[in-house]
Amino acid sequence: MWSTDCFKTYDIRGIVPTQLNEGLAYRIGRALCQQLSPKTVVIGHDIRLSSPSLSAALARGLQDGGADVIDIGLCGTEQVYFSVFHLDADAGICVTASHNPANYNGMKFVGKGSAPISADTGLNAIRDLVASAEFLAPATKAGYQQQNTLPAYVEHLLTYLDVKALKPLKVVMNPGNGGAGLVVNALAPLLPIEIVPLQFDPDGTFPHGVPNPLLVENRLSTSAAITACHADLGVAWDGDFDRCFFFDEQGQFVDGYYLVSLLAKALLLKHPGEKIIHDPRLYWATQHTVKAAGGVPVISKTGHAYIKEKMRAEDALYGGEISAHHYFRDFAYCDNGTIPWLLMLALLSATAQPLSALVEQLQQQFPCSDELNFKVTDAKAAIAAIAALYQPQASEVDLLDGLGLSFADWRFNLRMSNTEPLLRLNVETRANTNLLARKIAEITSALQPFLA
Repeated sequence: MWSTDCFKTYDIRGIVPTQLNEGLAYRIGRALCQQLSPKTVVIGHDIRLSSPSLSAALARGLQDGGADVIDIGLCGTEQVYFSVFHLDADAGICVTASHNPANYNGMKFVGKGSAPISADTGLNAIRDLVASAEFLAPATKAGYQQQNTLPAYVEHLLTYLDVKALKPLKVVMNPGNGGAGLVVNALAPLLPIEIVPLQFDPDGTFPHGVPNPLLVENRLSTSAAITACHADLGVAWDGDFDRCFFFDEQGQFVDGYYLVSLLAKALLLKHPGEKIIHDPRLYWATQHTVKAAGGVPVISKTGHAYIKEKMRAEDALYGGEISAHHYFRDFAYCDNGTIPWLLMLALLSATAQPLSALVEQLQQQFPCSDELNFKVTDAKAAIAAIAALYQPQASEVDLLDGLGLSFADWRFNLRMSNTEPLLRLNVETRANTNLLARKIAEITSALQPFLA
């Protein structure tokens, strides 16, 4: 059995084999062909134990649907994105469940030019075809080939920095037994850096837990290694490594918010005047940094489909979310988990400052909360109550994504989660940590009557 409940807004995620199995994977291949009529589809898969068999069933469905399959094998989602635009394929699918528990798997989809495919751009139609199984018979079964696109991908990655300008930095790298080590190993001989590897071997049994550096307990090994070997930087990834996370030379985890500013600065050093996309949750630091570096900040609704759409509409150089998704124009406006650490190497080499100093400057100017989550009985009523309390005094009201209110020295964003029954709160101030703590406590107290 399987279930179409695993179809989400942006991708597919479900428990194997009760929700997602080979039978469903085959149908997804057939349905995608009928919906998009692709001639060629790139597929790849992550390190989960169920991924190879799901990928093989998906390939059969695609072939029976009339699409030639190019199988790039074990990879990260970003390599599927690259392979689609590099090979001029009509669509791409990565079999992955990213940072979900080990008994999950899923799929991420892109179309021509690696444009995202989500619920309102074809994924719901694919779901409906899967459910009905009303598939048209193709004239002939299409072809299948395996292709190694990693060398071409590495060549593309090296265009984002000047290798000769890099300093000989020492970097702790922790894929968490996900797939990021494959790309790191291919890049390492071409970079003047010393890599200290942790949990490097791809292992779908997840001997150290599912790769997810957002979990505090998953950061300890990276932090300890940085201080033990006196590294200049630490990098860790989620399972399909479309997101990377940074640690400074003191072993401290770097908030994803400040990384948007730093990566924008790194890119604007070479490309002044370009547009930079940011999400509406936290952005004062981003806007300040982008303007100071000669760029133009542009706000977008939260979520990769919205960011990618805005990136394309504005032809933006870079887009960043506080959740550690980073998007690049030269990467077909897609998110990538390798380009950020390459840019960070370039930035640290160019500024001759440690990462802690770069981050501390932003933290002092624009201190912020972590994203605070509240499970509530009535999200709309809770947001309305907060609006009634604060909006009359606000100097700026932003309703692009939830409730965003700005005042002279602080601002906040309160929004409903796209994926969970939660309210998410982000607060920031202008150089005032006491005000930050006070406003967090104040809003938290005002939400108490609505907590589930």
